[in-house]
Amino acid sequence: MTVSAERGRVHRALRRIGSFLRELVGEAAAELVLTVLACIILSGLVLAFALGRRLNPLATGGAAGAVLVFLGYGGWELLRPTKPVRRGRLAVVAGAMFSVAVVVVLYASNCGCST
Repeated sequence: MTVSAERGRVHRALRRIGSFLRELVGEAAAELVLTVLACIILSGLVLAFALGRRLNPLATGGAAGAVLVFLGYGGWELLRPTKPVRRGRLAVVAGAMFSVAVVVVLYASNCGCST
């Protein structure tokens, strides 16, 4: 085996290791950003609910109930058996908001602010 062939193998191995490390660091940074963002969103929602409850408890409870019904509708639209019927815009938006809410809850459960 020649020296240049050996160098080529070493360079390929180093490139693969570098690519793996870049991907690993990128995924760790993305996880950290998503967790921090979820904690900020959760803290903001708790603060808004607490302040709203102090100002007008009935309106705050009604708004929270409406959001829960909307998220429930989105979950139902996502999880129901598919039909050949085209879904409307409201169903798509509700499903997307349900998906975002699930991701936020899952990431917020990993941070210390939810305990």
